[in-house]
Amino acid sequence: MNMKETVWNTISRHLLSRRVMQFVGCLAVVLVVAGAFFYPDAFEGNTLSQHDMQQGIANGQEAAAYHEATGDVTRWTNSLFSGMPTFQISPSYPSMHLFGWVNAVMGLGLPSPANLLAMMMVGFLILMWVMKMRWPVALTGAIAYGLSSYFIIIIGAGHIWKFLTLTYVPPTIAGIILCYRGRYLAGSALAAFFAMMQIAQNHVQMTYYFLFVIAGLVIAYLVKALREKGMRRWCIATASLAVAGALAVAANMPSLYNTYEYSKETMRGSHSLLSQPGASEAQGGLDKDYITQYSYQPSETFSLLIPNIKGGASARPEKGRLVATSLTDLDDARQLGEAEKQYVQYLSQYFGDPEGTNGPVYVGALIFAFFLLGAVIVRGPLKWALVVLTIFSIVLAWGRHAMMFTDIMLAAVPMYGKFRTVESILVIAEFTMPLLAAMGLQKIFTADAEQRRKYIRPAMWCIGIPAAICLLALVFPGMFGSLISDNDRLIDGYLTEALMSQGYPRASVMREFSLEAPAIYEAVTDLRSSLVTADAMRSLFILLLGGALLYMYLRGLISWVVAACGVGLVVLGDLYMVNKRYLSHDSFVPAYASAGKPVIAKTPVDDMILADTTANYRVMDIPRFNSAAPSYYHKAIGGYHAAKLTRYQDLIDRHLSHFLDGRETDADWNVLNMLNARYIIGLDGQPLLNTEAQGNAWLVSNVRYVDNPDDEMGALSHLDLLTEAVADKSFHDILAGASAAAPGDTIYETSYSPNRLTYHASLSAPAVAVFSEVYFPWGWTATVDGAPADIARVNYVLRAIKLPAGNHTVVMTFDPKSIHTTDTVATIAIILIYIALAAAVVIWFRRPAPATEE
Repeated sequence: MNMKETVWNTISRHLLSRRVMQFVGCLAVVLVVAGAFFYPDAFEGNTLSQHDMQQGIANGQEAAAYHEATGDVTRWTNSLFSGMPTFQISPSYPSMHLFGWVNAVMGLGLPSPANLLAMMMVGFLILMWVMKMRWPVALTGAIAYGLSSYFIIIIGAGHIWKFLTLTYVPPTIAGIILCYRGRYLAGSALAAFFAMMQIAQNHVQMTYYFLFVIAGLVIAYLVKALREKGMRRWCIATASLAVAGALAVAANMPSLYNTYEYSKETMRGSHSLLSQPGASEAQGGLDKDYITQYSYQPSETFSLLIPNIKGGASARPEKGRLVATSLTDLDDARQLGEAEKQYVQYLSQYFGDPEGTNGPVYVGALIFAFFLLGAVIVRGPLKWALVVLTIFSIVLAWGRHAMMFTDIMLAAVPMYGKFRTVESILVIAEFTMPLLAAMGLQKIFTADAEQRRKYIRPAMWCIGIPAAICLLALVFPGMFGSLISDNDRLIDGYLTEALMSQGYPRASVMREFSLEAPAIYEAVTDLRSSLVTADAMRSLFILLLGGALLYMYLRGLISWVVAACGVGLVVLGDLYMVNKRYLSHDSFVPAYASAGKPVIAKTPVDDMILADTTANYRVMDIPRFNSAAPSYYHKAIGGYHAAKLTRYQDLIDRHLSHFLDGRETDADWNVLNMLNARYIIGLDGQPLLNTEAQGNAWLVSNVRYVDNPDDEMGALSHLDLLTEAVADKSFHDILAGASAAAPGDTIYETSYSPNRLTYHASLSAPAVAVFSEVYFPWGWTATVDGAPADIARVNYVLRAIKLPAGNHTVVMTFDPKSIHTTDTVATIAIILIYIALAAAVVIWFRRPAPATEE
């Protein structure tokens, strides 16, 4: 036999081994489940017009159009907030093309969004395989993780970057576990590869949360090493993973570095630069109330077991829009009297916190029970790490409902205060619970006859405890908190006031058409109770069915394969049906409805403004100031983005927000004019041509220098911004020496692209030119007739340049050097990761074929 045949036989033995074939079979099941969940919509090209995706497309439209027209990439856009970098809008760097194929492979070639669900399950399946789980257990774990309700809900909401980040968490953990098991090269290469992919999805908050999980695992393996006197292995593995982590970070250096530097200038770096009354106090990170706005109620935590414990969702996607749920949608509402029907139409099915939700976090009734089982029968530090991490994430998800713990994290843990929506840390529990549940099932299904008998009692207890909770919810649906929410009482107050304004006596309204009316109170509480009890009964049935399968196996009545497959089918059926409540065929827009149409519908007002071909002006859309929609067609004064520049937020708070409630003053109009707002769309939706907009650039006669941001902002209220400018004293040397602009001196824009602006200036003496462009401290460079020129900041947010006398061409370009440097580092890191993976594969093929499984 020649060498070629020997190599081929070795490869064949590995690829055709029973273990590999089982993995391929599991992939086939994943493909079928993911495809079936989104059938037929994904295959017919129907789309989810998700709100957040529409916002992302609107924000990135100018950059996308520029790339389509020129083939180049812009790192700056004027589509929102008068201009900002695209680092957090549509990040794309040349090095990223080296791993762009991975998402398609992980998605098993399925159309969107079925590919997303497949990716989530494949990632967990890799973890299960590394942990040597039996194939039915591995498949059950993958299905449980992929169909965890929160993940399906964020697909519907359009939080795709968050979703993709979470898909790569389990295989990253797989590499870590493999490394601590002594497979240093394979484990670190796998961890580096999938951590690279995880970070590349650009959702730092999710990656940050899972650093807690990684820290827990490292500690767990340290404890194990100390017990077993295996510190040498632990140190080598930890060092290998440190190198893997460094490579993964380096592979994403363009995104990470530029995002980090950018964050210093945003709300995430400092909530405000102003200290005067009426302004938010400066601090590192976001405001505490803002961080904890979305917090999980402690009683709502039982949604992990009973999805409708708080009524489910307050809104769900339907035909491309979010539709509020109503109590009148329930079948039981048909039996109500006319007055009760009329009243409950105003109330949501959800009765949790006022902020509302697109759906609960539900991991599955059986997974909840098997998590408890794993906590009882699995041994070792890894089990305890998963238990502690689960409790940790649940308590922190309570946010403002457990401020002592939140305050500790904000004070003691770096970067915790950089992220909002603390309830999303429950993603940790959504990972740890199915993982420990799978570990418990693996323990059960690999037990011998004697061990199985020992597991009967703990198994029945762990099924019985959640079953008892379901029974209590069935009998006492109000035990998990009031069935009347704060939102209900708020709406009740509005209804009362509305009826009283129509002449109805207050006493009559309170007696007949309010929550004080016994018939209406009973109708609301009965409908809410029915939501809780129906799901409590449902979860109880799931628990009893799964418990029966487990009991029969432990008694030796059925084989482990039958029991494991039966449990997997119950988990699949449970989660599949629950998730269809939050994302179904009704959520999709038919392909023909969106074909050839823009993502954001154009209004007649948009058409009218776009007919004005004047170059580079802005639009102040007052009714949609906080919406991304105007950014799709215009250079907007407002917009929607969580990481806007801090200085611009200050400008909004002090001036621009006054237009939203009709409180604008002359000072506010001056600010709007300096931002070159040529069109104003009023509260009535009608456009106004603003003839006082100051244009793209102008020359000022005087620059006033001040000591601090408060004075700089204050000066905007009384300066004539057409002839004067205000600047921090630190820019004095850049602007000093200019003369007053003389009559006849001019400056005007000659060409525009988002990352390159050209102007012509004609001056009789040196003067300061102010540009209606947002100042950013790095990345922008300027030249005057090809010679470098310094850019100063004036009027709190704008750029200014001192120009010499004569005729000049001024060019401003946004091309941060850091992008080119970091992209080179990333390319080298990615190549090293691929080399490590290739070496690991070669070594794997040289090993004996994988052991078979019964």
